[in-house]
Parts: sequence; C-alpha cells; structure tokens
Amino acid sequence: MRKLLVAAVVAVASLATSLAMAQTNPLLGKWKTLDDESGKPMTISEFYMAKNGKLAARIVENLGLPETCTTCGGEYKNKPFVGIVTLWNLSPTSNGNWGNGNGYKPSEDRHFKVKSVELIDSGERVRVTGCVLFICKKAEWVRVH
Repeated sequence: MRKLLVAAVVAVASLATSLAMAQTNPLLGKWKTLDDESGKPMTISEFYMAKNGKLAARIVENLGLPETCTTCGGEYKNKPFVGIVTLWNLSPTSNGNWGNGNGYKPSEDRHFKVKSVELIDSGERVRVTGCVLFICKKAEWVRVH
C-alpha cells in the first residue's frame, strides 16, 4: 500500500511539473523551419509537450517540399511530411534552454542529437543546434503569428 501511495505522489508531482512547464514554455506553438543552405521556408513545425513530459516538435504544414518523403527511411518512408516528429525528448538545461534530446531531418533522412534549442531575437526565432558525432550545425526557425 505504501509503494502505491508513493507512486501516486510521484506521478501527480511529475504531471504538475509538466503542466507548469507547458503553460510557461515560450517555445510552445508554431514555427516556420528554414532550409540550412538556402534559407527558404520548408515547413511549419509545432513545439508541444509530449506525453512523457518532454518537449517535442512535429511538422504540421508543408510549405514546398514534395507531398511524401521519398528520401526518408524507416517508419517515414513514402509517408507525408505532415505528422513527422522532428525533435523529441528535449529536457530543460541548466542555462534556461532545452536540449539533450533527439532530432530527425527528413529532407536528408538524418538522425542527430539535439545539443540545444534556444530562443533568440527577442523570442521571434529559435536556434536548434544538432550534432552528428562531433560535427554540429545550427538551424533557425521563425515564430508563426
């Protein structure tokens, strides 16, 4: 009985923390993703709090990519871009940003580690830093109003 009570208290505390972070997290919402090379808009992605209490992002609108992801592998091969989860398992970091999660760039069928996700330009842009081995790249997304 005691173990059940402790588990219930931990679950409620975890849920309360997740809800508090969700209500105050300025990253939540829609962002226009830009191609790293050309700067052209690619998708509208939405940051959301996942069921596990971590921050995640998925594509909610396609702005010019082909309808389906023919270059994707695995579960996304030949599936629509809309709905693809591109960032997941992001946790708050000590410097007030988010990071230490995983990412997927469907246009290159590339998985990467998310080093950081930080608001810049007075909250109008977000910079995502992703790394494969020791090579890191930065991408900027623009807030959609």
